[in-house]
Formats: sequence, C-alpha cells, structure tokens
Amino acid sequence: MARAARKAAAAAPLSPPPTFSSPSSAGSLTRARRLLARGAEASFSGTPRELARGCVLASWVKAHGFHNARRAFDGTPATSLPQRTAIISGCARGGRHADGLRAFAEMLGGGGGGGTTAAPNAFVLAGVLRCCAGLGDVESGRRVHGWMLRAGVRQDVVLCNALLDMYAKCGHHGCARRAFGAMFDKDAVSWNIVVSACLQGGDVPGAVRLFDESPLRDTSSWNTIISGLMRNGCASEALERLQRMVRAGVVFNNYTYSTAFALAGMLSLLDLGRQLHGRVVIASLEDDAFVCCSLMDMYCKCGEMEAALSIFDRWSRFTGDVKFAWSTMVAGYVQNGREEEALMFFRRMLREGVPAEQFILTSVAAACGNAGMVEQGRQVHGFVEKLGHRFDAPLASAMVDMYSKCGSLEDACRIFDRAHAKNVALWTTMLSSYASYGQGRMAIEIFDRMKAEKIAPNEITLVAVLSACSHGGLVSEGNHYFKLMQEEYGIIPGTEHYNCMVDLYSRAGLLDKAKNFIEENNISHEAIVWKTLLSACRIHKHMEYAKLASEKLVQLEQCDDGSYVLMSNMYATNNKWLDTFKLRSSMRERKVRKQPGQSWIYLKNAVHTFVAGDVLHPRSVDIYAYLEKLMVRLKEMGYTSRTDLVVHDIEEEQRETSLKFHSEKLAIAFGIISTPIGTPLRIFKNLRVCEDCHEAIKFMSRATDREIVVRDMYRFHHFKDGSCSCEDFW
Repeated sequence: MARAARKAAAAAPLSPPPTFSSPSSAGSLTRARRLLARGAEASFSGTPRELARGCVLASWVKAHGFHNARRAFDGTPATSLPQRTAIISGCARGGRHADGLRAFAEMLGGGGGGGTTAAPNAFVLAGVLRCCAGLGDVESGRRVHGWMLRAGVRQDVVLCNALLDMYAKCGHHGCARRAFGAMFDKDAVSWNIVVSACLQGGDVPGAVRLFDESPLRDTSSWNTIISGLMRNGCASEALERLQRMVRAGVVFNNYTYSTAFALAGMLSLLDLGRQLHGRVVIASLEDDAFVCCSLMDMYCKCGEMEAALSIFDRWSRFTGDVKFAWSTMVAGYVQNGREEEALMFFRRMLREGVPAEQFILTSVAAACGNAGMVEQGRQVHGFVEKLGHRFDAPLASAMVDMYSKCGSLEDACRIFDRAHAKNVALWTTMLSSYASYGQGRMAIEIFDRMKAEKIAPNEITLVAVLSACSHGGLVSEGNHYFKLMQEEYGIIPGTEHYNCMVDLYSRAGLLDKAKNFIEENNISHEAIVWKTLLSACRIHKHMEYAKLASEKLVQLEQCDDGSYVLMSNMYATNNKWLDTFKLRSSMRERKVRKQPGQSWIYLKNAVHTFVAGDVLHPRSVDIYAYLEKLMVRLKEMGYTSRTDLVVHDIEEEQRETSLKFHSEKLAIAFGIISTPIGTPLRIFKNLRVCEDCHEAIKFMSRATDREIVVRDMYRFHHFKDGSCSCEDFW
C-alpha cells in the first residue's frame, strides 16, 4: 500500500515553476567615472595614480564589460601601460576574452585614449594568452607566441605557463609538450599543465611517465593525475594513485575529496566512500558545497539513497544555494530506479522556490521516461518552454528519450528536429528510439543524415545501428555496418556489438550462422550471446541448440532465472514434462526464483499494476466481466488462443483460461473501461510480451477501435487497426 501511495503521489501533476525578476543596471557609466575620478585622486598608501586607475578599471571590466570600461576610460587622462594592463587582465579574469584581444590590438596599434603605444609586458601577454585559451583561438595564440619570440620578451615561468595552458586548452597537446620542453624554469603548475595536456590528448602512459618524473608533486599534481585517469576510463589505476597519495602523506583539499568521492561512486566502493566521509568530518569540510555534492553523489551511486538524503537535509538547513544538491538527489533517485521518489523530490524543490534549471529538468525527464509517465513528461516539456530554456544536446536527448520510452515517437522526432546543436549523443538517442520501435530503415536514414553532418559515430551509435538492423530483420545491412565500424571508423567490436550480430542472425532464423559467429569470434565465454541464442531457439523451436546454449550458461555459472525459464518453457511446449520437472527442481535447489510478470498503466495520475490472474485491484469484478465479453468478441473475429504456449501440464480448457488473464490483457481491459472511447492506451510490461497476448492485442485494437502501445523489456509494439508496428517480427 505504501508503494502504491508513493506511485500515486509521483504521478500527480507538477506545480508551476516560480518566476524571478532581474535587477536594473541604470547609471552604471556614471558610477564608473566617479570611481575612476576617486582612483585618480587617491594615494592608496603611496600607489601611483595610474596604478589606482588601473585597479578600478580592472574591477569595472570584470563586472560590466569592455565597452562600458572603454567609455569610462575615454573620459580619463592619457592612456598608460597600467591602465591598458588593467583592461586586458580584467577581461581575462571576467571571461570577456574577445574584448581582451581587442584591447590588446589597440595597445599594439596605439588606438584609443591618447594615441600612445605602450609596449606590453609579461603580465599583459599572460592575460592575452588566457583570452586566446578562453576562445579556443589557437591561431591568435600562435601569433602572440611569435610576437613574443621576435620581440625578445623575457619569458618568466608565469608567462610560459600561460602559453602552455593556451595550447593545452586549444587541444594542441603536442605544441604544449614542445613548449614545456623549451622551458628553462618549471614550477609545479608547469608540470600539472603538461600532464593534464597528455591526459586530454589520450596519452595516458605519457602523462603517467611525466607525473612520475616530476620533482614538484603537490596536491594539485595528484588531483590532476587521478581525475585524468578517471576521465580516460582508467579507474583502477586512479584508485592505485589515490592510495599512493595517502601513503605519501599528501594533504587532501576539497577538490581531492570531490575526486575521490567520484572515484568511489564510479567503482561502487561504499567502504572507501565511508572512510573518506570520516576524513571530511575530521577536516571540517562537511559544509563545503563542492565536497558535499560529491559526497551525496557517491552515496547515490552506491545505492545508499537514505544516507544521501540525510546529508542533503542537514546541509540544506544551513545554506540557501543548494540547486546542485537538488539535482544530485533527483539524478540519484533516477539512477537507482526510484522514479516516483525522484518526481516527489522535484515537486518538493518547486514548493521551496528553487528554480528549475536545465540540468535538473534533464534528470526529471529521464525519470518520466523510465517510468513511462507521459503526462508528467509533457509537464516537464512545459517547464522547458515556459522558462525559456534552450533545447541543448543533453536536454534534447533526455526529452527525445522520454517521449520515445513513453510510446510517443512523433513527439520525440519533433524535439529532435528543434534541437539547436546536435551532438553524437543526441543523434544516437534518436537512432536508438527508431530501433526500439522496430523501424530499422528509419534508423539507417538517421545514421546517414548523421554522417552527412560530419558527426563521427561512437561505439554506442554502432550498437544502436546494429540493434536497429536486428529488430528490423535487416541481415545484409547489419553485416555491412559491422564491417564499416571496423574498416571506416576504427571501432573495435565489443561484447554488445557481437551480441547484436548474434541477435541479428538468431531473430532471422539463421541459428547455424549465429552459432558459428560465436565460435569464429572467440566469444564463447560471454554469457549474453548464449542467452540471446537460447531465446531465439524457443521462438524457432530448435531444441539441439537450446540444450547447447543452456549447457554453456551452466558452465559459465551465468544461468539466471530468465535462462532457466526459457529452457523450462521449451521443454513444456514440447510436452517434455519430465525434463521440465527436473529443471524446475534444479532451480529450487539453486534458489533461482522466476521474476513475476507485471504490467501497468498510468491513468488519472495513478499507477495501476497487474499480475496474471490478479484479483487485488478494486475494479477486478468489472475488469474480468469486460474481458470475458471481449474475448468472446475476439474469437468471433478469428482469434484463436495459443494454448501450445502454456507451460503447465493441464487440460485444454484450463490452458485457455490461464492465457486469457495474462497481466497485459488485464491492464488493457482496465484501460478500456476507464477511459473515453477512442483514447489511446499505453501499457508497460517488465518481461517480453508473449505470442498469444501479441496476437490478442492486434484483435483488441480492431475490435475497440483503439491505438494500443505496449512497451515490454525489449521494444515497443504499436497496435492499430488489427496490426502491429513490428509486423510480427520481434
């Protein structure tokens, strides 16, 4: 009952977002000139007037931009190097990088102010290089570097570090390495920048070698190598470095703790996370926002949502700006499959006046998609529109995935078309959506459009393409893309790619080819490929290969409940009742329990869940009465029960009765009697829809003139006018 209450609360409508106003900035230019006037007259304990004006200008640039500062600057006496330095450094610190380059160009050309040309010093050049780095403008950075060499500028360590940083941030890691090699003096920052550049370029061995060679390893150095190893997928090596850091007695800072918590969460090392939590308490860093969010995220990734919530509640009582903490908690509930609580937490956030930022709406959209809550998903879409958020790639991906998982492929396509910048993740999400609906041709068309846009596919994209070919029965196309991924894109096939190929052949009935593919590619040690083959053997009634796959799974100790059930059902449908009995006895001995089949439907902000033969629903009497009448109508239309699929040794009449009350049929019957005529129905099932239900639902859609969308654990089935979108191939 408590779970039902939580589901009902999660399905409730979302509250409207709060609105905010922004302050006015009138009179800013006047205040700037007053400040400059005061700065010009002040002594600043002996600081020259020009330096005083420069300090004020730097602050004004950072707060109000180059153009306002330029206008204020023009009203002051003749320009000087400190003033120009202040403008450029203020632009660099304030993120106004284009303005900084413009000011530098004026400085070299003698433009603006009194027209005098001031030679830039190392401090100015360092600021200019930071502006180039911020813009990713390596060509301007190269020109500055060349000018420095021609002018014979003395390159101290600060200026050299700015040069290294520019090349690294512009992605020219080889140039950064060469500049590093040319440096006479190096400090810890120099070593950190070049190690980070190697890691960004994917040269993990080179980064590790440089780190080990460095004589100046401080806390930032350890942070750089550990976080860089994590980003490059070397979590185990990162953990080993963290342990070495502890043994070396290096003091942790807040970034170290945040990185360590992320590592513990990545590897699901709860004990390590708890030890780090204890050190945070001792170091009095519990109230540090950066550390606290990482700590909550670690507990979320380790499945300890109650611990994460406890930290959130304690922290939120003492600080006001906790929007990242809200996002962490919502994402944590989604990651742990607790979508109803994610939505409840989101509503609590809105009640407390926390603005709905894009990143949290991305998580909420994922929650709605995973749970199939299309109405709540539409409300999230409404939030995005009302708040004026742009459909950037992450948010668009989440919305496309949400609509797709909720059975509305048309809405998913509309969001995809509206997205401003389509990255590889968004293209892959759209491609996967078509694949899950069995629309292999459309998935291939999306892939071709993606290539035309010069977007390079990654490993996940190719999994989606091969899956689309598999679900669409496109065998020759699947073979083509499997070769293409290696020959054109240099992607080495992984387990998922191999399994897609086994599935491609198996679904098409090419079981010999599937078996040979497993053996030829040396993937017999992968349990998933044998499970895929076993599933196909049941559909194509191939007992010999089914036994082979079952034996392999037992050898690999990967024979889970699904594999046992598949084999047991094969024996039963072939009337091998003794073999069925032995296999079920083996399941009991190994304490393997079959996952019960469930179907559910969302109606009127509530979740209604059914199991086969369910009598617990408040409207069970009405549901069964309607279903009895409907099944009579279906038989008159030509429907015949697939009693051969019943896996129990019972009489024919009992077999028909057991099929009649499968969970998806009960959910559909409830949906029909609870909604107006013609309302589309969306049903969700935790297992694969059976052949009998699939056939019955085709007749139901025609008899009731309804569109019925069923999402099972593998794909979508869109029933309309007596046919299914899968064309009976799934």
